[in-house]
Amino acid sequence: MAGLKNCRWRKRDNYGMKKLFDTIASLIGLALFAPLIIAVGIAIKITSPGPVFYRGTRTGLHGNPFKIYKFRTMVDNAEKMGGPSTAHNDKRLTRLGRILRKYKIDELPQLINILKGEVSFVGPRPQVEKYTKLYNGEEKIMLSVRPGLTDYASIRFINLDKILGDKDADLIYMREIEPEKNRLRIKYVREQSFETDMKIILLTLLQMLKIKSLWKTKDQAI
Repeated sequence: MAGLKNCRWRKRDNYGMKKLFDTIASLIGLALFAPLIIAVGIAIKITSPGPVFYRGTRTGLHGNPFKIYKFRTMVDNAEKMGGPSTAHNDKRLTRLGRILRKYKIDELPQLINILKGEVSFVGPRPQVEKYTKLYNGEEKIMLSVRPGLTDYASIRFINLDKILGDKDADLIYMREIEPEKNRLRIKYVREQSFETDMKIILLTLLQMLKIKSLWKTKDQAI
């Protein structure tokens, strides 16, 4: 009984530290990257017709839907022109969008989602309902935590568009990538702690430092 109570307190403490970190870090991030966010927004408007932000629906904590913020990297109404996975040389991508995706700059607006409490810095990447509806058994545990900007799967597949190649991206993703991503997502949920979050953030930053070289290879391991 005492052990169960201690476990609950640890989870509560972890949630409190995580929430405090997310709030403070997202505010600092928005202030720090404000000039870049404004510059990228202007560049998107100048180079292609359509909105600055992509606001697709994603599945959040406990299966609740929310609108994710990303810089638009594709032509307007791209979702009507293809599936949710993005091929390496996807024709829906804009010229600027390719660069933004390659260096993960398109993810910066998700600092807004973090500040709103819809996303955390660390957690399973938010998925479209098409994929979360397929969760069964142990996989449903992934919806018990807030989705995140990065996790083990994000690090493992940081150059996902390159890995998917140019043909049958949705099929390859479902058959080869999604099962491994889910394994890593479950691993995070079972190991989650504030220390684990800090480790994942550090690993993500290290991967970002070598992202250019990673795009020259087909795959890499954690």
